[in-house]
Order: sequence, then C-alpha cells, then structure tokens
Amino acid sequence: MSLTEQFGKDVLITGWGHSRFGKHSDETLESLIVQVAAEAIRNAGVEPGQIDEVFLGQFNSGMVPLGFASSLALQASDELAGVPATRVENACASGSAAFHQGVKSLLAGTARTVLVIGAEKMTHATADVVGAALLGADYEMAGQHSTTGFAGLFADVANHYEKRYGAVGDVLGSIAAKNHRNGMLNPYAQLRKDLGEDFCQTVSDRNPVVAAPLRRTDCSPISDGAAALVLTTTASSLSAATIPVRLVGFGQANDFLPAGKRDPVAFAGSVTAWQRATAMAGVSLDDLDFAEVHDCFTIAELVLYEVIGLTERGAGRRAVEEGWVYRGGKLPVNLSGGLKAKGHPVGATGVSQIALAAMQLSGAAGDMQLPGARRAAVHNMGGLAVANYVSVLEAV
Repeated sequence: MSLTEQFGKDVLITGWGHSRFGKHSDETLESLIVQVAAEAIRNAGVEPGQIDEVFLGQFNSGMVPLGFASSLALQASDELAGVPATRVENACASGSAAFHQGVKSLLAGTARTVLVIGAEKMTHATADVVGAALLGADYEMAGQHSTTGFAGLFADVANHYEKRYGAVGDVLGSIAAKNHRNGMLNPYAQLRKDLGEDFCQTVSDRNPVVAAPLRRTDCSPISDGAAALVLTTTASSLSAATIPVRLVGFGQANDFLPAGKRDPVAFAGSVTAWQRATAMAGVSLDDLDFAEVHDCFTIAELVLYEVIGLTERGAGRRAVEEGWVYRGGKLPVNLSGGLKAKGHPVGATGVSQIALAAMQLSGAAGDMQLPGARRAAVHNMGGLAVANYVSVLEAV
C-alpha cells in the first residue's frame, strides 16, 4: 500500500531552491535561508501568502550565536507574517526531520502547502567550536575533548568492520573517487574536482590520515549552505517552473544513544527506516533507479550498501568492484557527489538530498541527469546511525 493509498492523498514536491555548498564568507544564516526559500516558492508557482506552515532544519549546537532561527524564513516575504514556523533538530538528519514534519502536517490536513528549509552556517567558526558542536551528537563524547571528532568515531566503525569481515583494502578510496567524480557534474557541490582513485587511496601530505584508517578524502568537509522545498497535496499552478515529484513512502527509526547498546557496523536504525519507507512505497531495491545516502565518511557508504540490501553483510565492496554503484550501474549511489564532494552543512543535508533527487526525477538535473530516472530513495542519518530517515520519491 503506497502513501497515497494509505492516507488518501498525494504529497508532492512542487518547488525547490538550492545554494552552492562551500565557504560563504559574505553570507549569513539568514541570507542563505531567504535565498533558497524565495527560490523554492517562486519555482513552485505559488504566492508566499499560500504557505500554511514552515519547518526549518538546523542543527546549530552553538556554531552560530542565534539559537532561535525559525522565523528567519519569514524574511523571504512580508506575506509570510503570521505563518507558523518551527525549527526542527535531529543532528545531521535535521533536514530530513523537517521534511518529514512537513509531510505529516500535510497528511494530518493541518496544512495544504508547506515550506521546508534546511540550512547551516559552519565555516566561520573555529575548528574546536565545530568539533565540539558535532560531538554533541554523541552520547559518550559530548562535552569531551577529541582531536579526531566524528572521524574518530567512524574510524572505529571501519576498524570493527575489518575485524569482523576482513580488510576493506582500497575500496574506501574508490568510493571517495566515485563521489568526487560525480560532484564534478553538480553545480551546487563544494568540491568539484576529480581527484582520481590513486590520490584517494594513497596517504600523502595532501591526503593525510585523519583517524586511521580514514584519510582526509574519506571525510566530508565543513560547509555552509541551504536548500528548500515546497510541499503540497495538489499541483495546480500553471506558473510553476518545476515538474512535481511524488513522495511514495517514508520511514524514520531511532536507535539507542549509548554505543554499548548498538552494533557498530549494523546501522540497525537505518535498516528499519529503509524497510519502513520501501514497504510503504511498495517497492524493492530493483524498483529504484538511484539512491542518495548519507556518506559523511566513506565507511558509512560502504556499510549502507549492505543496509539497503545491495550485498550481503561484509560484502559491500562488491558493489564498488563490480560497478553497481557507479553511474550506469544497477543502482547508482550519490550521483550528487554525496556529502563527500557536495559538502555537509549539517541542517541542510537532508533537504538537499531530496531536492537533488527531485531534480533528477523531474529531468531538471542538468549535467548530473541520469537518463530515464523514475524512482529514487534518499537516506539521511544523525549521529552514528542514531536518527535515521528514508524517503522514496517517484516521477509524476
């Protein structure tokens, strides 16, 4: 039973906006939010006064002084005065959390048109401030000093993975190289450079070890950026600049915060979220044309191949070695360049993933376009697979 059959109404993405990800010294959190909100509203062909509710995904955690950002979206138009606006936070999944809240508002009938925004301003902050903020999403490390931050936590995942399943060899470097190559085609990406497999697989002065076995090229960068979506239950505007995309399934699952209550390489919450979303959509892996997954570190993408069922546990490297996850493969993964090359402005990431998937499904992805793409899944997680979200989209 699809979402439409289950709830008796469609949820459509009718407009989107997206900033370039990277270092934006001349932009503020407010200017980024206003830019993408105005773009999404304009492309959806609606008037700002038609927006019934706003959800803003933003992690913050002290990276900017303003801890009360929900009404910044109203700066996009005076017509938004009085519209309910709520900031939503769930670590690196804050963007998807905002999106799912918008979906639920539509399904509940409390809104007919919703504006969802994801945004983060990070690059102005010092490394210690950013590191401490991000570690606030980890039960054991919150408030603790660390020289490796979340890279150290995902390095532990890689080490546990190798102890259980054997050495991963050069596969992490291959994943990094694939995503950098994809990012070359994404005009919004932060790192638009094809680094090549040799560079990504080799430790050097320009590619040092951050937390063994993870090198710099295995880690997503610190980023500024924003993305926005307009969601409705009907697409009737003749002035829309975008072709609508339908949400056919969604799922969320949270895992325990204490590391001792989680298998470090199972990503069990991601498994549950994936199963819930695909079951609602009534689809299997074979029904998908591509996927966007949360590759904050390359080891995360490798594990996620197994989570979504591309391979058996411990065999994720096959998806790379046999070309399944490349453009033209059986399931291209992270055509956008992923967090690895596109960048990872934390609160913006989930909304960005959905926006770029919608561009693909509507045929508006430009150089990134995968010919004939009709259905996709988006996976976004917060913490070390603690907050997990999956959304399944299809062309209308």
